[in-house]
Amino acid sequence: MVENHTSSTLILNTGVPQGCVLSPLLYSLFTYDCTPVHGSNTIVKFADDTTVIGLISDNDESAYREEVQHLAVWCADNNLALNTKKTKELIVDFRKKTGTHITIHINGTEVERVASFKFLGVHISEELSWTLNTSSLVKKAHQRLFFLRRLKKAHLSPQILEDFYRCTTESILTNCISVWYGSCSVADRKSLQRVVKTAQHITCSSLPTIEAVQSKRCLRRARSSHPSHRLFALLPSGRRYRLLRSRTSRFRNSFIPAAVTLLNSAP
Repeated sequence: MVENHTSSTLILNTGVPQGCVLSPLLYSLFTYDCTPVHGSNTIVKFADDTTVIGLISDNDESAYREEVQHLAVWCADNNLALNTKKTKELIVDFRKKTGTHITIHINGTEVERVASFKFLGVHISEELSWTLNTSSLVKKAHQRLFFLRRLKKAHLSPQILEDFYRCTTESILTNCISVWYGSCSVADRKSLQRVVKTAQHITCSSLPTIEAVQSKRCLRRARSSHPSHRLFALLPSGRRYRLLRSRTSRFRNSFIPAAVTLLNSAP
C-alpha cells in the first residue's frame, strides 16, 4: 500500500505567512516607509504593535494629531486594519498647571485614554511610577517560587534549584531592569529583594541581589552597543565618559546617565 503525502499551497495576496522564517524580514521591509512626518514624533514598531510618541510643546498638539492620522491613512493604504478598541492613549504631563487634552479619534472611533498600559511586558504609568510594574513582577515571581519549593521537597541539589530560580524567577524580576530599576522607589526595591531572599532560603545558596544584576546588565548593554551613541562622549583624556547634566532625579537615574557613571567607575 502506497500513501502519497502532499502539502497544501497557500497563496497570499497581502502580508506575510505566519510562522515563516522570512516573515520578520519581510515585515521590516514592508513597513520600512512607515516613518514619522514630524521631527517631534517617534514611531516605535515591534511586530504588530505600533506606538506613536509625540512631544507636545506650548500646548500645540497639531503635529502629534497629524502623525496619528497619517499612520491611520498609511495602514489603510497598505491593507492593515487598525483595531481602535485596543488602541490606548497615555499622556505624561508633569506641569503644575495641566491643560485640557482633546480626545483623539481614529476612523471616527474615540481612542480610550488610560492611566497606565502594558508595553512589551512593562507597565508604564502616566506619572512614570514603577510601582504597578514592580507589583506585577513580584506577583509572577511568587508563583514561580511555589514550583521552587516543590522541587526542594523532591530533594534536588542546590545547584539545580539555583539554575531553576535563575531561569524562571530571576528572569521575571529583571525583565527590562535597565529601563525601570533606577527610578524605582525604596519600597519597590525592597519588595523585589524580598523575593530574592526567599529564594535564597529555599535554595540554600547565595544569589545575586537585584541591584547587582541591574548594574551588570547596564554595563553589558553600554559596552556592547551604546558607547557608539552620541550621548556617550569621551573626555579629552579618552579614558572617561562625559557626565550628562541632569536637573531632575528622574533623568539622572535613567539608563544613559546611570550607564555613564557605571562605565567611569568600572575597572
